[in-house]
Amino acid sequence: MTTLIDALGHPVSGATAAAMDHYEQAAHELRCLVGDPLAAVDRALAAAPAMSIAHTLRAWLHLLGTEAPALATARDEAEAAAHHAGTERERMHAQAATLVAGGRWRDAARLLEDLSAQHPRDLLALQTGHQIDFFTGDSRMLRDRIARVRPQWNDAMPGHHAVLGMHAFGLEENGDYAQAERTGRRAIELQPRDTWAWHAVAHVHEMRNAAEAGIAWLEPNAAHWSHDSFFAVHNWWHLALFKLEQDRHDEVLAMYDASIGGPGSGVVLDMVDQSALLWRLALRGVDVGDRWQPLAERWAPHATAGNYAFNDLHAMMAFAGAGRSDLAAQLRDAQHAALSGSGDNRAFTAEVGAPATLAVQAFAAGDTATAVALLRPIRSGAHRFGGSHAQRDLLDLTLIEAALRSGERALAQALAAERAALRPASPLAQRFVARAAA
Repeated sequence: MTTLIDALGHPVSGATAAAMDHYEQAAHELRCLVGDPLAAVDRALAAAPAMSIAHTLRAWLHLLGTEAPALATARDEAEAAAHHAGTERERMHAQAATLVAGGRWRDAARLLEDLSAQHPRDLLALQTGHQIDFFTGDSRMLRDRIARVRPQWNDAMPGHHAVLGMHAFGLEENGDYAQAERTGRRAIELQPRDTWAWHAVAHVHEMRNAAEAGIAWLEPNAAHWSHDSFFAVHNWWHLALFKLEQDRHDEVLAMYDASIGGPGSGVVLDMVDQSALLWRLALRGVDVGDRWQPLAERWAPHATAGNYAFNDLHAMMAFAGAGRSDLAAQLRDAQHAALSGSGDNRAFTAEVGAPATLAVQAFAAGDTATAVALLRPIRSGAHRFGGSHAQRDLLDLTLIEAALRSGERALAQALAAERAALRPASPLAQRFVARAAA
């Protein structure tokens, strides 16, 4: 059988022409976070069951959602990818997916780093490595993994927009906001459907505390980043944060009901955003009504997962908000089990996840002094359990509010001054300063 070559020049084992077309469609949809890449890769495998890289892509589609029930399928697909691999590149891909399926995120990140050094135009290796850097909180590699390969790319190459969009996010997470915005905007010029690039520039506006600019970036362009996008909830969440910063609480609740939590998505990554938004509203004293209860029910099947501490924290917000002590106890038991596990989640849980989850539970129960005691030691190292600066800001907000409510005046004043220095135009920051002084 003739070995086919993909759109970026890599030999592909076990493929047919029809399978290649379906695979390229799946890869494009994954890069833009739109459509249904799983359906497209299934069509590829139906046409060419021995297509190793298609099995790998299918494995990644079951891994990057961080959902425990998908791990068995991911392991099977990674095994099939390894069995059919005909090149060293394909074997490395299969091995990386196998490592993540086994909970060894950081080992997989290094293997994909080597793969990208050898094959700088392998977009699947770049994108999966970039996502692993995000899940492990490796902000430097979010930037540098992509920076290393950019000299090998140009606008004429298919998928260059994705390289730019990923680099934009890495630049933002490392504080280079001006270059991040320029790079993200260029990605959108090349491909207006690149939802990750829209998100990267939204992060720039969030970290600059530029709510008006963030709304102007996202709101008029929603058709590009929300239509048929499986990342839409996260960008709606970003838009809601900008409006929250402007104290437009009724609008934020309406957005939650229309586009974030109200539609009832049970996808874990969507539920993370749902929990985070309701928690931020509750910290401000906004009545969120009975919205916690259905969210807790959607989180319930994941209470015993114990596979990713960042998810556990957001599940606990829903359980605590809904008063579901039964589900909270299950989650705590799962975290205890994770602490004796062998994968990277053991460290994620020990270093950040377990104390953060306990702090949320304590805060919801009114024990704000305990929440302060648990959050202070982990705040500076919270990146170690994943997420972005914008997502982890929730820990700072909870700490400040806990310090205010527990009467720790000196600490509250210090934390409020710190936030006001970072966000001098923020109404919330100024309220923290006033409350701490009072």
